[in-house]
Amino acid sequence: MDSEPIVRECDGRREVLDPVRKRWVALTPEEGVRQWVIGLLHDRYGYPLELMQVEGAIALNGMTRRCDIVVHDTDGHPLLIVECKRPDVPITQKVCDQACRYNTVLQVPYLLLTNGIQIIIIHVDFASRQLRQLPDLPPWTKKC
Repeated sequence: MDSEPIVRECDGRREVLDPVRKRWVALTPEEGVRQWVIGLLHDRYGYPLELMQVEGAIALNGMTRRCDIVVHDTDGHPLLIVECKRPDVPITQKVCDQACRYNTVLQVPYLLLTNGIQIIIIHVDFASRQLRQLPDLPPWTKKC
């Protein structure tokens, strides 16, 4: 995704080609942020598109929830949860709590929260049961 996302008009609505799902999706404000993050993860940090999952379902307290983006390592283990919000939705403690709830299921070491304007990156230390905000996301390595 070195270039701008591919956008089209279809039946009066704007759609964007999602390189992870490999299909056209409605270009909502949140979807625009999601596609921007996919490009950022791939282009800046080197995370492979084929190891990303978009809107993957998880079971949480007997209910189905969807994670915006989950990045896996080369062994298929979840590595990073990305929670996307529309640009007009601030990244608050409530957003962090949502990602942390998802992480009770997935047990990833990294969370990325963004509205396309603000980005918060959190490292989850399971041994000490602590969250630590990071200045940047680690770049991709084969095992991260």
